[in-house]
Formats: sequence, C-alpha cells, structure tokens
Amino acid sequence: MSTLNAPQFRDEQAAYDYVEAILWPNGPVCPHCSNCNQDRITLLQGKSTRIGLRKCKDCRKPFTVKMGTIFEDSHAPMTHWLQAIYLMCSSKKGISTRQLQRTFGGSMRTAWHMGHRIRLAMTPSDMSPIGGEGCTVEADETYLGKSPKTRKKGPKFSKKEPQVFSLVDREGNIRSMFLDHRNVRRTLMKHIHEDSRLVTDGANYYRFTGLKHESVDHSKYEWVRGDVHTNTLENFFSIFKRGMVGVYQHMDKKHLDRYLAEFDFRRNTRAKLGINDTMRTALAVQGAKGKRLTYKQSEG
Repeated sequence: MSTLNAPQFRDEQAAYDYVEAILWPNGPVCPHCSNCNQDRITLLQGKSTRIGLRKCKDCRKPFTVKMGTIFEDSHAPMTHWLQAIYLMCSSKKGISTRQLQRTFGGSMRTAWHMGHRIRLAMTPSDMSPIGGEGCTVEADETYLGKSPKTRKKGPKFSKKEPQVFSLVDREGNIRSMFLDHRNVRRTLMKHIHEDSRLVTDGANYYRFTGLKHESVDHSKYEWVRGDVHTNTLENFFSIFKRGMVGVYQHMDKKHLDRYLAEFDFRRNTRAKLGINDTMRTALAVQGAKGKRLTYKQSEG
C-alpha cells in the first residue's frame, strides 16, 4: 500500500487529528491565553463550523491547531499540507515549486509560499554550539555559482557568488549557513563547542583558533590521513549542489538559509539513524509550532 494512502493524507478530519496529536500531545492549548484545562475548552460542532474549531471558555476566543504555526491563515486543505511535507521530507534533493504546483493545483505563489513555510518548520530551534568533549567536528565551506578555484558553473545568482559554511559533528548533526559579509572564523567560533576536535582543510582562517585542530592539505592532493578528512561535508555539499542545480535551479540569496535548513533537516533525520520518511514527516510537523511565516515576510 502506498504511504500516501494513509488517512491523514486523504481525509481532512484525519489530517487535523494527526496534526493535533503531534502539536497537542496533552490535549488542546489555547494560543490566546495558554489555557490547557480541557474542561475549559469546547470543540464546536455546528453544521457550518470549520474542522477542528474550538472555543476557550477563559478568554472566550475561538482557535484551531493551525494558529501560531506555519499553517495559520492558509486556505490549502490540511491533507495537501501533509502531502507536501511528506514529499519534501522524502525527496533527497528537494522538490521544486513548479512540481508542487502541478501536484496540488493552485497558483505558483501558493506553492512557493507553502515550500518556504515547510522549510521554516525544518529550521532547528536549538542553536547551541556543535560538538563537545570527545567529539570530532568537520568544518568546510563551498561556493555556489562559479567557484574561485574551479570556475565550474552552479545555480544562477547575481555577480557576487554566495559562500556556504557548514559544521558537522560526526556523531551528531550538521549546521549550514550562508556567509556573505560575515567572517568564517567568527562564525566558526560562534557555532562550535570549545572542547571539540576540529578537522578542516588547509585554509588559513581555521588556524590559530585555540581549538584542538587537525587538517588535510588539498593543494598537495592530501584528502585523508587516518581519520582526518572533510569527506562528510564534501558528500553533503555534493547532494546540496545537485539539488540546487537540478531541482531549484534559481533562488535569491536572501532565501538561501531556508534551503540550507531543508537539506540539513533531511541529513539530520536520515535513514541511517533509523528514521524513515513517515517519521521524518512527523518531525517536520512538530517543528511547525511557533513558526508563522506570512507571504510578505517570505518575500522580504
């Protein structure tokens, strides 16, 4: 049976029940006054009442599970939202706006905004330093567009090509960010735990950081020395660039952090960790809480 035949992907009531079970594990919570007393919250069930509409008896205001999430003020059915989240979580290199539009109908604007809302849900809430005592953290950067080293073509940007900087704990998560005017060394020291062992290539800005540091010299064709290498990040950059060139093709630099969050999320919830596509979808829905993105915000 196809995964998309699951009730939450076909039936609107089942879709709301699925989202409520994830975002309200202990029962409904009023987003207006934070009331969580189930005796003081009523499910409205009139003939013309929207699915999932409740009323808080403390503040006397109506609400649904969509309020205060990426789903707020969206006219798209919840079944379409869950299908879109599943497709983005199960597609290793992402899914384009045009593909979402062809799949669900509607306008390109709707599909584009839906994609960015889902990427926002994939953005991690915990931004504490990566690594720690006994942890090996790789750090590396790559250029999108024409690399100053290889001059190979990439996705289309304006004249100044953006630089992507990533850190990965070999036993933990990856974190990527877009660097424009920001300094690599300052960003590194902000996001890495001071007790970590740092492994990089031979770039000068990784030296003299005060961290335990080892490197390989790519200019001398040294790629691996024992467990000293940056191959974990090289593999990640390869998948990311394939998605950027083959799927998304063109994007504005101001949205690049959201695209990076999408690829980071899939890598941090990969099958090797025992997380399948259905579980990954549930984690993305869980991340939707407290993250509202209006169209005006996404444009800016």
